[in-house]
Amino acid sequence: MKKSMLLVVSVIVVFAMLLAACKPAAPTAAPVEPEAPVATEAPVVPDAPKNQGLQMDAAKVAPQFYNDADFDESLQLMKQAPLNPDAPIYMQYLINDPVDTTQYKKAPPYNICFSNAGVNNPWRVVGYTTMREQVEELRAAGLIKNFIHVDAQGQDAKQIADIEDLIATPGKCDLLIVSPNTSEALTPAVEKACEKLPVVVFDRGVLTDCPVVFEKTIGGYAFGISGAQFIVDNLPEGGNVLAFRILPGVDVLEQRWGAAKRIFEEAGNINVVGVEFDDYNTVKTNTIVRDYIDRFGHIDGIWMDAGGPAVGALEAYQDLGLPFPVMVGEDQNDYLKFWKENNLTAIAPTFPTFQWRSAVLIAVKILQGETVQHRWVLPQPDVTQENLDKYYNAAMPPLYYALSGAEDMKNWPDAWINVDTTKYVDVLP
Repeated sequence: MKKSMLLVVSVIVVFAMLLAACKPAAPTAAPVEPEAPVATEAPVVPDAPKNQGLQMDAAKVAPQFYNDADFDESLQLMKQAPLNPDAPIYMQYLINDPVDTTQYKKAPPYNICFSNAGVNNPWRVVGYTTMREQVEELRAAGLIKNFIHVDAQGQDAKQIADIEDLIATPGKCDLLIVSPNTSEALTPAVEKACEKLPVVVFDRGVLTDCPVVFEKTIGGYAFGISGAQFIVDNLPEGGNVLAFRILPGVDVLEQRWGAAKRIFEEAGNINVVGVEFDDYNTVKTNTIVRDYIDRFGHIDGIWMDAGGPAVGALEAYQDLGLPFPVMVGEDQNDYLKFWKENNLTAIAPTFPTFQWRSAVLIAVKILQGETVQHRWVLPQPDVTQENLDKYYNAAMPPLYYALSGAEDMKNWPDAWINVDTTKYVDVLP
């Protein structure tokens, strides 16, 4: 009996299983379509490493031009009072490094030659104008006979050939002034010149100590320190910074960026999102600023190693209707005007164009056998909110640089308002 019941139960279970297997499967739920993302007014910027701009190729500093010891010295020189405070600013010096020049003494008038990297941007045009006005005053005083200017047009090879030509003829030049196009490439040519006549190097340096005088203001480190520290001190926590450079391989420019980079790396409150070369081009600078604002949503501070394109960067904000950034420009008059009219939070580190005038005056001192400074380090003031009215001059053209130091010259201000460098005719010996 029990076996019969078990058999019946087993048959029922098997039959039920067969019925279940024959039933159509229940329909599955339709796949759920993902919801469309909610539109936003600004692009969502993905998380990125902090200070990613400092890892870019453009952020690299050429080690032959930068070192921490010179950074530290420049930081101290920025606090140093001139050792000859009664002299005009364009002849003051901050360190005592005298050199005897009696071996070069000769009777005036002198033939002075100048190998110039170029007159290819507004800073150099203002500097060259100041230099030539000083030459004409010294010519009128009977101290200069001929001033031979050769423009390398921004080309190393041409400047090297120019120097070789200038020193090839004995007596053609009593002294050679050089403003190098790039530091490393021009070093051998300057060394050859040093073997034949006294040399004054200014503006950009070379990798040799042979010139009688290397004259400049405090220089690249001070420029970089002033601007970078201003950004660090004025930017909100986590603010995005975009840095601009004009070109690599020039000592003073490498030092500007190297000093700024050190300060940015040590600061805890900012984020350097990019470092870009702008080729000193206003349109390119404007385009880069717009691109970074589009990519990152906001750029809160802009640092520049040369302020010529500063207004182009600021106009990007103006056109987009955005608040202006904490800004580092230079003492170019259009920037000072924009700053004043728009109440910027800004600074203008300088590399004063009065050093062009200094080079000629120092050259004459050498040929008169006077003691000069081997490293002639001139002061380097900053334009700040406190002294902006002192340096901004509404009567001067947009591309004028405020620290020309030319206000006491005979043709001031006409020569700088109506700039015409072709009027300076060189009389060749």
